[in-house]
Amino acid sequence: MRKDITITADARETRGKNAARRLRADGKIPAVLYGAGQDSVAVTVSPKEVNKILHTGSGHNTIFNLDVPGRETTPVMVIDWLHHPIRDTLMHIDLMRIDLNKPLRVKVPVHTTGDPQGVKLQGGHFEFVFREIEFECLPNDIPESITVEIAAMMIGDSIRAQDLPVTGSMKLMSPPDTVVCHVVALRDSLTETPAEGDAAAAKEPEVAKKGKKEEAAPAAGDKKAGDKKK
Repeated sequence: MRKDITITADARETRGKNAARRLRADGKIPAVLYGAGQDSVAVTVSPKEVNKILHTGSGHNTIFNLDVPGRETTPVMVIDWLHHPIRDTLMHIDLMRIDLNKPLRVKVPVHTTGDPQGVKLQGGHFEFVFREIEFECLPNDIPESITVEIAAMMIGDSIRAQDLPVTGSMKLMSPPDTVVCHVVALRDSLTETPAEGDAAAAKEPEVAKKGKKEEAAPAAGDKKAGDKKK
C-alpha cells in the first residue's frame, strides 16, 4: 500500500562495523538502496521513522518516498531489516526502489471477523494455518490486509487461498488449495487408552525383550580357562 510519507536519507561514504557503531550512537542506522536497474547506494536513515512505518497496518508492504538530497527521490519499500538480538532495536535495513507501473509479489496478512459456529455450538477448535498469502499486483493495489468472515464455519470447514477476495490487479500466487484457516474437532487423548497387553509390553524393560547377548564361543586354537599347562 502506498502512503504519502517521505523519509530523508543521507548518502554515506564510510562502511564497516566501526562506522556503523558511530552511526547508531548518533541516532542513525545504515541502509542500502537498490533496484529498478540502478546502482545501489549506501545511505543512513532514522530508525524511529522506519519503525513507525513497520508498525503501521501495512507494515513492510508500505510504499513510501525516500529523499536522498542531491541524488534522488524515489518510491521505496523495506525489503529486509535486522534487529539487535537482545535490545530488539533496529540495526540495518534494505530498501528497494519501486516502479509503480510494474507488478510486485507481496505477502498480504489475512484477518478474520466473527466467531465460528463450529466452536460455539460443536466444541471445535479454530486454527490459523497461514496468516499471510502471496499475491502479485501493481504497487498502488497492494491491500493493507484481507479480512474474511468465519462465523458460519463448522467443524471440517476451511478457507483456502482461492476463497480470498481479490481486487484491482491482484493475482493469487500461493497455491490455490493452501489452507488459510479451518475448524477442527478436539480429540480427548484420555479416551485413547492402550490395550492391557500393549500397556504391559510398554512397561517391560527393553533389556528383558532383547535378552542377554550370547557369549562368543572360543576359537579352536584358544585354551579354556580351566586347561592345565602341559
